[in-house]
Amino acid sequence: MLKHVELNAEERAVLDWIESRAEHMIETVKDWASINSGSRNPEGLERMRGKLVEAFSELDGEISEVPLTPSTVVLPDGQVIEQDYTPAFHCRIRPQAPIRIVMTGHHDTVFPAESHFQTCTYWDEDTLNGPGVADMKGGILVMLHALLGLERSPWKDEIGVDILISPDEEIGSLGSGPVLADLATGADIGMTYEPALADGSLAGARKGSGNWSLKLTGKAAHAGREHHLGRNAIVAACQFGLALDELNGRREGVTFNVAKIDGGGAPNVVPDNAVVRFNIRVAEENDRTWVEAELERLLDEIRIRDGISAELHGGFTRPPKPMSPANAKMFEWTKAAGGALGLDIRWQDTGGVCEGNNLWAAGCPNVDTLGVRGADIHSDREIVKVSSFTERAKLSAVMLMKFAQGEFDAKQARALARIS
Repeated sequence: MLKHVELNAEERAVLDWIESRAEHMIETVKDWASINSGSRNPEGLERMRGKLVEAFSELDGEISEVPLTPSTVVLPDGQVIEQDYTPAFHCRIRPQAPIRIVMTGHHDTVFPAESHFQTCTYWDEDTLNGPGVADMKGGILVMLHALLGLERSPWKDEIGVDILISPDEEIGSLGSGPVLADLATGADIGMTYEPALADGSLAGARKGSGNWSLKLTGKAAHAGREHHLGRNAIVAACQFGLALDELNGRREGVTFNVAKIDGGGAPNVVPDNAVVRFNIRVAEENDRTWVEAELERLLDEIRIRDGISAELHGGFTRPPKPMSPANAKMFEWTKAAGGALGLDIRWQDTGGVCEGNNLWAAGCPNVDTLGVRGADIHSDREIVKVSSFTERAKLSAVMLMKFAQGEFDAKQARALARIS
């Protein structure tokens, strides 16, 4: 049964303070959006991390940078290298507090340094268009102001927080994934600040996801004089891509997306290299066994081609996040907190993935769309609803204060996760 909650005088004072910060939040997101922090732009990422250090210094926490482990990347020419990442931002508050919460976000965006989309524009008084304003520089500001609100409450000492803001979420959290897992293991619950939909709906259950790069090597030859001596890697790549695409519809909830084929060169040369890049989404954890068996079958079909070798890189990086009893309890509390503010909080399942998947994989129940209301993310039409900065900061502040007072039992959610 949905819990009904009331707000006391101390809580209302906190919410009034958050409301007073509305203009500050809007001006700050415009400043942050002007910094290009695309996932492959280390200079911009470091500039943005510097802004986070400045902003989160308002909290009485220990701020540090967290080095991330490099990951393997296959370049378009088939060369395999180690990809370095800039450090993640970490802030720890009251590590000995009885209730432990991990709060996560990311300061990278999908917009590269050369993108034409670099500035903010008001479309109307409540709609701001700009890179990262919703996903998720706006969400980071919601997180920060919810915490600043908690610090102004009489119950702050009951809650300790680990805040991780990573530079690689938009490219799969390969570097920050182990850090997320470590923090999640020590937390009772998680709160992540991806944007909600424009109507305020949150993401419910999420699919799992993985990215792969298949490196194919053949043999180059003159396309006219010695075509018969060549072994065409592009043709092998096309064969694999078509076979992979034909797996769609074979298992409910599982999708295969061939995203890009790199390789080849001059038209008078039989191409000896190709890289197929693809994504797979699964609805349930046990789908992975079927997927991996199908991938191996398709690779065997490629490898029997004369003169073609195949080398697969990548894998599942984010397992599914189901609407388990523990996660359902988190949504029940989110809806109750929204009800106290006059908000009708709804959610819907999605095929998208985020850090909430990583937290759940480590056994940490969480809500992962607590950020601003926004739309058209990952495009130059990305917008944030300006009124949602204070609205969503208040929502998280109420949740934090109710956790601190024991009206919402974070330990109960974690116990439910252990038996899921």
